[in-house]
Amino acid sequence: MIRLVHALLLGGFAVLLFFVTRAAPEAEGGLWTIAAIGFLLLAGTLTSELLEPLGLPHLTGYLFAGIVAGPYVLKLVDEHTVKNLAPVNTLALSLIALAGGAELELASVRRMAKSLAASTLVQCLLVLLVMMGVFYACRPIIPFMRPLGLSASVGASLLWGALSVTRSPSATLGILSQTRASGTLARFTLAYVMTSDVVVVVLRATAMGIARPMMDASSSFSLETFVKLGHELFGSVALGTTLGLFIALYVRLVNRQMLVVLFLLGFGVSSVLDYLQFDSLLTFMVAGFIVRNMSRQGSKLLHSIEQTGNVVYVVFFATAGADLDVPLLRSLWPVALVLAAARAVVTWIGSKIAGRMANDVPAVRTWGWSGLVSQAGLALGLSGIVAREFPAIGTPFRALALAMVAINEMIGPVLFKMALDRTGETSRTESLGLSSIRPPAME
Repeated sequence: MIRLVHALLLGGFAVLLFFVTRAAPEAEGGLWTIAAIGFLLLAGTLTSELLEPLGLPHLTGYLFAGIVAGPYVLKLVDEHTVKNLAPVNTLALSLIALAGGAELELASVRRMAKSLAASTLVQCLLVLLVMMGVFYACRPIIPFMRPLGLSASVGASLLWGALSVTRSPSATLGILSQTRASGTLARFTLAYVMTSDVVVVVLRATAMGIARPMMDASSSFSLETFVKLGHELFGSVALGTTLGLFIALYVRLVNRQMLVVLFLLGFGVSSVLDYLQFDSLLTFMVAGFIVRNMSRQGSKLLHSIEQTGNVVYVVFFATAGADLDVPLLRSLWPVALVLAAARAVVTWIGSKIAGRMANDVPAVRTWGWSGLVSQAGLALGLSGIVAREFPAIGTPFRALALAMVAINEMIGPVLFKMALDRTGETSRTESLGLSSIRPPAME
């Protein structure tokens, strides 16, 4: 009965917004953006509740609601409004990284050091090399690859391999927040996905430095790329450490108006990081890690983020769904499906190899791969950099990346929740109503 009421509410608001958008199609501006936030929040929440009996994660409901309401299906939220919601995405990613870092307890990370090292080495090398080969082998069915010579094709394949290594901290935190999972698999996945951001930053710069002379005869390999990389890594860690100490001090001495503080961090600090060309995800993750491990304020910070993140988190994934280019996915789905399937298979194989190397517990050895399938912001960010730095292939390369990310974004969270259910780590009292971004404690 409750779900029937939810369905009627969702349908009623959708019909109302449908007629409003048709009656005033030229309406734009802040008021329309606020209306879109409200509808995506409501639609995402209700859709997730309706899909729950199927065993699907709430995150899938948020994405599905965004896709249906977006500019390519019902057009309740147009492209202009989706772009106006970019600040909400910035805030959400900041909170996700901050919460993820605050859950990384140093003692727990040390206990998992062997598993993390083995997984990082095997997953990065295996996914990079195999996906390079798969992408190169798919040249006949990738239009923009056909006219490229051997050297340029290898360079483009290297860039695709680097993109394939990226994971999704946002999807991982989303599933863990809903399920309240606690156990070896949950802790391992959280630690691996959050710490792998450092590896991705290094790999991205290295791949681009090698690929540039291969794809552009007028370019040559330059150490300037690695100078920029050092600047980005050192600056992100240094600023993140300073930010973490400031947050810990504020929470200890003041601990008031945390909503305003977190909004200031999400919007203001992110803008500064963009200007300084630092990695925002790494910076906020380090800040959260410092608060957790160099003070006693970690639980207070997480509680504040949980309260703030309720609304932001739902809107973030609903907006991600609305931003998915459905016509593009329809036209590129064959090759995108091949690439997504190959990436999932090699991730599974890599997990098996790393599990044996580190002698992991059965839960990680069997299901450790499940939380590594999702892709989102990191992959899209890298594809945008490739589009800017390599204009010859940039636009179609990014389009194909968007198509693959869309597939992984829909399938990955379902696989991870299924794994948590199978290992018995899902809490029997899952979060009700709006999901927070509170992940499991790293005990």
